[in-house]
This record gives sequence, C-alpha cells and structure tokens, in this order.
Amino acid sequence: MNDPLANLLEALDLTDTQARTEEDIFIGPSQWMPQGRVFGGQVLAQSLVAAQRTLAAGRIIHSMHGYFLRPGNVELPITFSVDRIHDGRSFSTRRTQAYQDGLPILSMIASFQDEEEGLEHQIDMPDDLPDPESLPSAAEALGDLDHPVAKYWATERPFDMRHVGTPLYLSADGPRVAHQAVWLKAIGTLPDDPDLHRAALAYMSDYSILEPIFRRHGLAWSTPGLKVASLDHAMWFHRFGRVDEWMLYVEESPTATSGRGLSQGRIYSRDGVLLASVAQEGMVRVKRG
Repeated sequence: MNDPLANLLEALDLTDTQARTEEDIFIGPSQWMPQGRVFGGQVLAQSLVAAQRTLAAGRIIHSMHGYFLRPGNVELPITFSVDRIHDGRSFSTRRTQAYQDGLPILSMIASFQDEEEGLEHQIDMPDDLPDPESLPSAAEALGDLDHPVAKYWATERPFDMRHVGTPLYLSADGPRVAHQAVWLKAIGTLPDDPDLHRAALAYMSDYSILEPIFRRHGLAWSTPGLKVASLDHAMWFHRFGRVDEWMLYVEESPTATSGRGLSQGRIYSRDGVLLASVAQEGMVRVKRG
C-alpha cells in the first residue's frame, strides 16, 4: 500500500481471459482494506472497465446501475462476466456480474452511447465555497491516530478528500443537516485515457455518498454500533472531466427509513461543469446501548 494510486491503476487493469463463449470473462485483483471487505467503489469501477473492454471505439458510458449482493473478500480475486446485451446504431448495453468463489457479489447494467450534439443545460454548482487548498486533508484531520482504519483513510486512499465543514471520521460536530460538500481529486496524475478517468470517477463516487445520512442524525464513522453497507448504486455520466483535478461532490439525503437511507450527489469540475449525478441507497443501522 506504499503507492495508493499505483494500486488503483493495477486494480483497474483487468486481465482478459480471452474467453469468447456467450460472455466475456475478465479477472481483477482485490485491493487491501483494513476491515477485510472489498470497497464497493472498486467493484463498480472494475465492472465498468470490464464492460468498456467489449465496446467499439468511441462509445462511452452514460449510465450504470448496480446492486451490491454480497460483501467481497480482499483475499480473493474477482471474476467479471460481461453479457453483450445489445448493440444499436447509437447505444450499447452491457450486463456485468462480479463473482468470488462462484457467487455473485455485484450485478450491474450499463449503457453506452456515441458522442453527439444535443440540448445543453445543468444545475449550477454552489458558489461561495472555500477552495480545497484552504481545507484540511484527511491526513491532517486525523492526525497521528494509531488505528488501521484511520491510517488507511489518512494515507492509503488514491483520492485526496477535503470536507467543506467538519469531516465525519471521528465526530459529528456542527448542525444536523442532511447535506454536505466534499472536494476530491486523485493524489497524483493519471494516464490520459478518458475511459480510465470515467472508471476512476465511479470508484470515487462511493466514498462519501452516504455521509449526509450520518450528518443528519449526528453520527460519525466511528460511532459505536454503526453498521453501514451499500445496497445499490446508480450513476449518470454527463460530461468528461479529469479525476486528477479538483472536483466538488455535492451530496444530500432526502430520506432514511427502515434501516436504509437514500443519498443523491452531483459531481462538478472545479470550474463548475456538471460531470455526473449519483444516487445510492445504503443500509444504515445503529445498535444503541
């Protein structure tokens, strides 16, 4: 884990098994995580890469919808099976199933489109927010805590995350509101491949999306008895942006009920271009006492 960005690039460089029966089969590694469960964003990004490998040149992702079925084991590789559902004149559809030990851990359908001209509008990025350079990094926010999870958050993630307001690593200070904003970018320069940047954007989109639920109820990641798991994840890719430049992730939670919470997010480039929209429902349970 000495080079988190190199580790990310290795995870996204899937091995093509050259199997060409009814499905295309790829193999990818699992990244180390302190609690032994595969990061959901990793499987999302790898599933997208597997689907991208089966497309004609120039056809790019515009939406993906995935269900997390089982927790992944960081000790095992992941097999990705891609079904070429449809190839039309402008759109292609792919289904990717991610497996470990023969059992599915993620099921995703993604749609791809040729780039074309069309109507243009977007919701503007919030203004009057502090620049990312003025905010503490995760390493600065966590200090020298000697805990494997804290060390991972601080120095072993491939993205620099800087919360606008108080981060939720150790405490939930501040107003109990169901919204927040986070600046993010890769910790180094990525290759110029646009599909790689889109996959890395999917990876990044799973980091903080459920935090507005925590903030609304005064919870931190370290809250005793807190159990969290992503259930499903939807993402729409609107415009291209580099993930090794600062992006603003604007997030809000419209509702939580029955041990589940829904969060929605918009990802902007630093200069205000709306790059993607995200929605995720997660299991959020708190065992009191």
